[in-house]
Amino acid sequence: MTTQYESLHPDTLYAEAFGVEAPAEPVGRKIWPRQPGLFIRRAASPAVDAAENTPQDTPENTPETPAAPGRELVRGQFGLVPRWVKSASDAKLRSTKLVNARHEIVTTSNNFREAWLGAQRCIVPLMAFIVDDYRKGGAVPTRISRVDGQPMGVAGLWEHWHKDGETIVSFCLLTVNANSHALMHRYEQPGSEKRMPAILGEGAYSAWLNASTPDKARDFMRAFAAESLTANPVLK
Repeated sequence: MTTQYESLHPDTLYAEAFGVEAPAEPVGRKIWPRQPGLFIRRAASPAVDAAENTPQDTPENTPETPAAPGRELVRGQFGLVPRWVKSASDAKLRSTKLVNARHEIVTTSNNFREAWLGAQRCIVPLMAFIVDDYRKGGAVPTRISRVDGQPMGVAGLWEHWHKDGETIVSFCLLTVNANSHALMHRYEQPGSEKRMPAILGEGAYSAWLNASTPDKARDFMRAFAAESLTANPVLK
């Protein structure tokens, strides 16, 4: 499970890699559960309709162009708050456990079903995510990033919770099975299922955000190539 990641730096990467303006209010470098982070979602009135695109329609190695239409950068809490949560105190307790969503259960989980079926998909821009390496006994925090040093866009879900005058905008990362992944199978607790964030191909961002049905959106839930990722222990 990924409970920590690094936000983009420098801020110019938001436009260069994702076609959105840099945030007016930056977030911290390291993002933990219940801390503010940034995500990209489809704007209320998209200028283009790419709803019928699929991962095969859009080459994964084609970078997005700056000022991509129909997208907005949003500030929100890392850790989803489902709409059915009854109070802000309950939201705080639940959100720390809802930073990751297993894509296999999003249609059956009360926590994620509304966001998934409501097409509340997003992209979480990050430089790296942190996992624990237990191969030598104790947990060793390990930084997973792209080999070329470029940012990653992880598929996620977002939610808008409002009750008694309080509003929480939140998001989570979607994850895929990594038991057979050449790199990611090494990490997390021994004997547990291995998971990794659903990293999107660079040319698939618009197609993911605008997928016309949940079934088409599920086509994007696949493991990122191991040879494109690198792992390094986090220096204390």
